[in-house]
Amino acid sequence: MDKILLVDDESDVLYSFKRIFDTPDIEISTASSGEAALEAIPGVKPHLVIMDVRMGGINGLETLRRIRQQDGKLPVIMMTAYGTTQTAIEAMKLGAYDYLLKPFEVPKLKEIVHGALDASRAMRQVVSYEPLLESEDYDIGIVGRSAPMQDVFKLIGQLATSDATCLITGESGTGKELVARAIYSHGRRSEQPFLAINCAAIPENLLESELFGHEKGAFTGANTQRIGKFEQCDKGTLFLDEIGDMSLPTQTKILRVLQSGAFERVGGNKPVNVDVRIIAATNKPLDKAVAEREFREDLFYRLNVVQVRTPPLRERRGDIRLLVNYFLNKFASDSGQRPKAILPEVITRFEEYAWPGNVRELENAVQRALVVSKGDAIMLNDLPDNIRAGERVMPLSEPEDEQVQEHGGESTTRSGLEDIARQLFEWAREDADLKILPAVERQLIIHALKDTGGNQVKAAKLLGITRATLRKRIDKFEIRRELEIR
Repeated sequence: MDKILLVDDESDVLYSFKRIFDTPDIEISTASSGEAALEAIPGVKPHLVIMDVRMGGINGLETLRRIRQQDGKLPVIMMTAYGTTQTAIEAMKLGAYDYLLKPFEVPKLKEIVHGALDASRAMRQVVSYEPLLESEDYDIGIVGRSAPMQDVFKLIGQLATSDATCLITGESGTGKELVARAIYSHGRRSEQPFLAINCAAIPENLLESELFGHEKGAFTGANTQRIGKFEQCDKGTLFLDEIGDMSLPTQTKILRVLQSGAFERVGGNKPVNVDVRIIAATNKPLDKAVAEREFREDLFYRLNVVQVRTPPLRERRGDIRLLVNYFLNKFASDSGQRPKAILPEVITRFEEYAWPGNVRELENAVQRALVVSKGDAIMLNDLPDNIRAGERVMPLSEPEDEQVQEHGGESTTRSGLEDIARQLFEWAREDADLKILPAVERQLIIHALKDTGGNQVKAAKLLGITRATLRKRIDKFEIRRELEIR
């Protein structure tokens, strides 16, 4: 039986609540002040407290503060006829389960109360939290006991004993930078600098200066000499993330550094010698980019001395429970609080979900659940809508008439594409001058650029092509002038 303690100094409010919730499976107790509530709680042992904010004696917020000090698991719903933004914020900061304004809508009131009782029952079922990882697992930050991850760990160990250039491949969110940092921290250069640069996040005209530096007066605004990442990282390790988005001229300079250990600053003509270990990463198939002449073949082979593939989360679902517990501990440590528990059905839902955003998406989901959860246990209602709705892992193969092709986290059914193609051909029959492929390609590029505010990196990812290919298409279709792209 669930026990509810009602705390209000108005007898008619207590009477109304009793009429609504006094059922065979709920036991109602009352108190007319905060002091009386604090005295009653140890004896009544309620599963939920519903309390007014304004009362004689100590007010509801102070009572809530003291209740949380005595029992951090006890859900408390605050209510008032004098709602202000500041009061609502303060109540939620103090740990209230929810905040209600009088007069109540009975259906909404019942929904919130029953939700709080569900949370209370869940917290009573979960007795303790047991970490599933060894302490050293937390230090490295890479978690996994699955066979694909064990292969990654073996390669990290092998690469740590050498200075070989390596290429880390894998989808976005699979932890490529963590792998790079692990190789560095266990390697010979661990006492030297480690610098990371995202090649896709820096505009092309600035990337070369960022990597190699520039001389004073090299271009407008270059008022002083600048030391680039390569020089800053001498004797250390440089991590080039998303190297597949690098332009061909910059690729040429990177190749020269790998071959000779020397480069020239932008606007300079004096060679600068450095000793830098390169670790590169990409979420794109570089072999395909090489075939399309968008990535230098000689640079690809220079980088791909040893390749480490970080597996997507859908290929290592056995690690999901470990990862969830790792994130619970991590966030608890960051906030100085005890880790929350997580219900088995939540873990089951996590293991069923496809995780297009991989480990990064899982981390965000756990953090979001911690923020919105009302007690000491994470429940299904605390999960994002798409995960709670039960989107399942895609099977390896589908019936041909229902086959799904995925790209960039989105999916389009083959039948849907066939409908679009059929409509296009009908238009072509009506207009003999319509060239379908160029026309469609041009419109897709225009829409992608408009949707991304002219950001070519984002537009290329949206279209599923490289940035270099997108630039070629912009010039080919004379889109630059139309959209005034700089």
